Formats: sequence, C-alpha cells, structure tokens
Amino acid sequence: MKNSNTIRFNAAGKLRIMQVSDPQDMKYVRKAMVKMLDNAYDALRPDLVLFTGDNILGNHLLDARFGTKPVAGGKSATYEIMCDSIRHITAPLEKRNIPFAMIFGNHDDCNDVSKSEQADIFRKCKNCLPMNTGINGLDCDTYNITVLPYEGETPLFNFWMLDTAWFDKKEGRCFEKIKPETVEWYKKTSAQLKEQNGGEVVPSLMFMHIPLKEIENLIEPCMPDEIGAVKTVKNGWCRLIPDITRGVLGESPSVLEDDAGLFEAILECGDVKGVVSGHDHTNCFEGNYMGVDFIQTSCASFRCYGNETRGVRIFEFDAREPSEYITYFFNYADLCGRGPVAKLRYAVDADGYLQDKTAFIRDAASTAISAAGAFLKMKKGNE
Repeated sequence: MKNSNTIRFNAAGKLRIMQVSDPQDMKYVRKAMVKMLDNAYDALRPDLVLFTGDNILGNHLLDARFGTKPVAGGKSATYEIMCDSIRHITAPLEKRNIPFAMIFGNHDDCNDVSKSEQADIFRKCKNCLPMNTGINGLDCDTYNITVLPYEGETPLFNFWMLDTAWFDKKEGRCFEKIKPETVEWYKKTSAQLKEQNGGEVVPSLMFMHIPLKEIENLIEPCMPDEIGAVKTVKNGWCRLIPDITRGVLGESPSVLEDDAGLFEAILECGDVKGVVSGHDHTNCFEGNYMGVDFIQTSCASFRCYGNETRGVRIFEFDAREPSEYITYFFNYADLCGRGPVAKLRYAVDADGYLQDKTAFIRDAASTAISAAGAFLKMKKGNE
C-alpha cells in the first residue's frame, strides 16, 4: 500500500470509501470527535478513508488548551505539536489497518511547517497512501488513486485528489484556487486512464476541500420564512433547490476564487461522476448540475463551528457497475447514540453550543440532585 496510489475491489466486487472532512483539531483533541470516528471505523468498516482537508487547526496549533493564547513558538515547537495533532487522526486507522489518503485545506498550511513536511508526517504512518511523490509542478496533495479489480490491472474507477488552497507567508493571506498546472495534469492523466481502459473513460469522483463555484447552481434565493432558508453573507436568504437536491444547507457555500477552467475540463473529459468537497462546516447535501453530482460534506471537528450534521460520509461501489455509486451520511448521533452520555459529550466538546452546554449541565445537575434525594429517602426508610 505504501508504494502505490491504488486500491482494489474486494473478492465480492465491493468497495466502501469513507470521507472525513475538516477534523480540524490540535494537540488537545476533543474526545467527542475521537469517539465518533472510532465508532465509525468499527461500525462501517471502510476499505479506504479520505481526509478532505483542514485536517488540523493549523493556525492555532500553538494555542493553549482553552482560548487562543499561544503557549509556544517557533518551527520546532510547531512541528512537534503538529505531529501530535496528526496522530490523533492517523493512529486509529493504523490500529485497525485501514488505508487512508488525504488532501490539505485552507487551515493546514497556516504555520511554519510546509505542506510537503506535513505530508511526510502522514506518510510515516504505514497505512498512508504515498500521494504525489514525483510529479513535478504539482502540489504534494494533488494525485489520483486508481481502483483496480480484485484480480487484474485494468482500472475500473478513479479518485482525483486536488489541492485547492495555500497560505502565502509573505503576503499573509490564503489563496483558494485551482492551479492551471493541476487542470492540465488532470486532463492528461484522464486521457491516459482512458487509453488503459480500452478507449473507454474511467469513471471517477473528484475530491477537493473548497467547492467549485458551480455548486451555487444547486441553491436559489428565498424568503426567510421558507423551509430550509439560511442567511447569506450579503444579508439575503437562500435554500437548496428542492427538486434537484437532498440534505442540509447550513450556510451559503464559500467557493473557490478561481478554478482555472476545471469544470469545463471535467465536462470535456467526461469521466467525473461527482465533485466532493468539505470546507463549509454546516453543509451536508447532494445535487446534480449539468450531469455532474455535487456533494458537500459537513465537518467532523468539534473545535470549530458546526451543527448536528458533524459526522462522516460513505461511498459504496460495485465492480459490476463501476460507473454507479451510492452515498449516504452518518452524523454524531447515528454513530454515538442519542442517550444522555452521548448528548453530554457532544454539548461539552462542541464549539458554539454554549446554550446547549448550559442546558445539559442544568439537566445533569437536576438529575444528580434527584438521584441523591431518592437515595437518601430510601436510606432513611431502611433505618
């Protein structure tokens, strides 16, 4: 696995992929996310896990356990803490011997450790696919993963993994773009896969952290009292178009500044069945535009804004119909239950849930007081 960006269908001709987007944590990881992902790996048993960016909270790695006050400084400290932060998401997969691959997001690159150095930290895990190790001019997290049959070498499916953001230290800003070199590489590699497949395009999914602007075609303006309405950054209101989408819109999508003609290349090549992104923590929906599925997956992180859709996405494939796939989503409650312990863990760990935390703490205190009163009453009655 270490030497090849490939994966195979199992003996039954099945393949299950799990997408984890925006785990976005640091050294002092929120235990609710760890518990949720552990349960997901054990219950859903993916053949491959794809981390689709903002894998760490890169611009806050040196902060204290609580708050945003830096408690360390310099590249050496950043690197050490980064290793600890990355291990929180790689160690559970190594323990279970589950292969994984990753791309970066806009948060990962906001520190003294380069993306190439970060990629090497991931590669130290025996279950990590190698990513880009030899294609000059491309980012280390721009590559493809070929899906082969259980026996044989003819590609049946393909996953495109594309870099969409980098932080310019000199300018002090993050660029959220697709590079022209990436588009040219995609077109060239797509043609090569087609040739390997006897002249037929190899169906694929394309994973990127920040969504393409075309995803906005799944959304329409609406009135604030309409079902599913959310406020836009321009103080208007929008919602998912009901007839062509399903899922939850929690915020208007924040899309790429420039895609360098990627969507036009996708239509030209004709191989991409769906474009899968993360980035917008409260969006978890699917829809189709011009024959291409657009899929956005909500965050897994509890150390950031989010909502009840925190969770993981599954994609399932069948070697008999490689151009088809199904996708579905599991949130925290699906994976950890809806009992009081799971709810309390969620409320305590999830950023942006102060009101919920207060309510849970109040309810927990009330329950404890009632239980103590019942115990004392029972004890007194036995005396």
